[in-house]
Amino acid sequence: MQVKPMLKPEINPELKTWLYASGSLTQQLTDLAKGSFKVLPTQEHFQRLHFIDSQWMNMPPQHTSWVRESYLYGCDEQPWVKAKSIFPILSLQSRARIFQHIGKKPIGWFLFHRTNPNCQRRVILLEEGWTRQSCYTWHGCKFIVQETFLPAFEQFIQQKKAQENI
Repeated sequence: MQVKPMLKPEINPELKTWLYASGSLTQQLTDLAKGSFKVLPTQEHFQRLHFIDSQWMNMPPQHTSWVRESYLYGCDEQPWVKAKSIFPILSLQSRARIFQHIGKKPIGWFLFHRTNPNCQRRVILLEEGWTRQSCYTWHGCKFIVQETFLPAFEQFIQQKKAQENI
């Protein structure tokens, strides 16, 4: 029996722009939605770092992290982005401790407020959709922000492009 390798689907060109954009996704989504933007936290908990994430941040794999999961909404009723932020405990003992107590405020507002943090990025395809993972170094603290662009967002940007082409 011959096994055929699975090919990743091509990234929609409009979505590719979003996956590789630099700067604040919070601000970019707010601009796209003409000022409408909200964060709905769904879960906050402590967990051990996944091995691949610990390697990326140069942390021991047994290290504990604080994880915040949320949905980001633009001007639609459906969420546009599923976000997950991973903060190693060492980062929470420093300036990044503010992220543990921001409630419904977007991380991007604090992250990019008068700063331009160092960022390493990778793009992967998860079950929910195309995802960008960013490893930020902010005031000496390392953490990961993962943003999965959901089908409602892809539909919105495709409709917007179609309207622009009329």
